[in-house]
Order: sequence, then structure tokens, then C-alpha cells
Amino acid sequence: MRILVNFVYCHPLGHAIEALHYAHGYHVANPGARISVALNAATPVELAGLCPFVDEVYPVSVDVFDGDATVDLSHIPGDFDHYVNDVRGFLPDQRAMFPGLAAYYDAARSHFTGEFGIAGRKGPSYAPGQQLRLAVTPAARGDSPRIALLPGGSADRSLYPSVRSWTTIVGALVDRFPDAEFVLVGKLAADGRTATTYTADELRLIEASMPHVTRAVDVPIVEQLAAVAACDVLVSPHSGFGMAALAVGTPWLTIAGNKWPEYYFTGVPFYSVLPDVTRYPCYTMMGPDPEPVDDDGPRAPSMSYQRIADDLPEIVEGVARLIERRWPYREALADHVRRMSTVGGVRWSIDDAHLL
Repeated sequence: MRILVNFVYCHPLGHAIEALHYAHGYHVANPGARISVALNAATPVELAGLCPFVDEVYPVSVDVFDGDATVDLSHIPGDFDHYVNDVRGFLPDQRAMFPGLAAYYDAARSHFTGEFGIAGRKGPSYAPGQQLRLAVTPAARGDSPRIALLPGGSADRSLYPSVRSWTTIVGALVDRFPDAEFVLVGKLAADGRTATTYTADELRLIEASMPHVTRAVDVPIVEQLAAVAACDVLVSPHSGFGMAALAVGTPWLTIAGNKWPEYYFTGVPFYSVLPDVTRYPCYTMMGPDPEPVDDDGPRAPSMSYQRIADDLPEIVEGVARLIERRWPYREALADHVRRMSTVGGVRWSIDDAHLL
């Protein structure tokens, strides 16, 4: 049996992790099947090479906002037994927002001759709730605590903490773990893929606050993940890179807020520091962002210095729980679901993992 996980969506890294997670679930349920994946060409498609269960990966060039573009699928075989798709390609609100994706999935329905399905929901047998692990060899490390830090992702700069906030966080972590080694990760290069909206100078200022630091900025994604795999925890705002950290087995401390709640739970301990949404509104998802505050320029309320200062003890304690391995996954998940109930609940998760 040949299965294509047809998961072409927007290009941030987290969506590639979603696709590989689904591919793994189909592999587990159908161990003799040949599994292929189609991804947006602007995602790090090389991550499929870290998945021994993926036999082929097909990059697809697509402008998600161009509904009139011609979609070329000639490089992808059309005769898979099953092709299972990202459900977002068929949701009316997503199709309206991303007409280029609508055009892609319409073209795919004409191109593929096998059985149509929706990833994780409809199609061949699927094993939900599996623990995806990318085949990454961790970098060498010493015995000191090792903390990876990703200041922010590719969204507008106002949606991430200021340099002042990050240096405050780093200082508090150093006070708790004086011998900690930090690993600074991120990507500045503008190469058609996602990149951080911090400047090089801002990253240098954050790096300067770290007494012991390994810089892993602008190295290839697989090398960054090897560096993170050797860490006890990743500290970052909500980011697809955090999902990739979980996929290499590294716990994730999220300074939560902004548009999206965390939704990927895959057997690795984690802790989301949730803002007080009555003071720092967030979780607007596709809706309009809350009015920014003045904090070294405009800043999302949930990423403001005052919010960081309010939650600094919880950030440090959450990191400590993960470094000291006293926060097992099941306890972490139950606690997260309970705390999220105060800010609107866990609205969804991949494979409904929060319900398992």
C-alpha cells in the first residue's frame, strides 16, 4: 500500500512537524506501507530525512495567497492508494484566507486517483497519539544544565519579548542555575523560509547576557536541532521550533500568549507559562490582535515587559521543573489542561492528545 500525506500548508516549521507526525501515525498503523509526504517547498523539507518511515518527500511550490496561480503537480505520482490531506485545505475560512491553498487542494483532487482522506480522520488505518521522534544525534555536552533559548520566530517583531525582557529572564535563570550553559538558536538569513524578526544586534545583546553560551544561529536546521537535543529545556514564545524540540525529545518551556495556544503534546514534558488574560489579552487566533502597549516600541500585551516581570518566578520555576526532571509528561499535560480552562480551555490538539 502507498500512502501520501498531502500536507501542503503555510511554510512555518511547525506545519512540517504536523505532517511528519501524521506520517508516523500512518506508518505505525500500516507498518508495511510506503509512506510519502508532500510539503510546502518553503518549509524545512529536509526534516523528512530524519524520519526513517518516510520513503519520499515531494516539495510543492505554492503562493498561499495567489488563488490564480497554476499548480504544478507533475513531479508527484498520481496513483497513490490513499492520499490524506490537511483538513485546512477544505475549511471555508481557511480557503478564503489562503486562496492559493484552495487552488492547490482543488488541483490535487484532480491529480490524484487514489482514495481521498483527511489526515488523522478519514482514510487508511491511523494510530493517533504516537510519539514522533526525529532521528537526530545530540551534540556533545558537559554535565552543567543546558538551556536552549529561541527569542522569537517569524511573526511581527511586536509579538515577541523585548531585549530587556530576555536579559531579565536570562539573569533570573543564571541566578537559579549559575553554571548553566545557554544555546542561542534562531535564523536571520532571508532565504525564502521563515526567519526571526529580531535583528542581529538584538540577538547579540541577548547573547551578551549569557555567561556561558553556544551560538547556533543561522546554522542548518538539523544542526540546530542536534544542539537543542543536547539541552535540558528550550525556552521560547509559541513557535513551530518548539514543536521540533519536542520531536527530538527536549522539554519546552513556552512563554505563552499571542495568537495561538500550544496544541502539540507528544509524550515529552512541557510547561506553558500562561498570561493573565484579563490584564494581557491574547489567543485571538485568526481575529484582530489586541491593542499594543508601549514597551521599547509597540508590543503585544502578553509579551510586554510588565507581563514578563509578573510571571518571572513562574518562568524560572517551570524551567527548573523541566531541568530537574520533576515534571513528568502526564502530570504536565493534566496541569496544562487545568490551567488552560481558566483562559478558554484547550480548544484543540493534534490527535486530541489532551483527551487521551
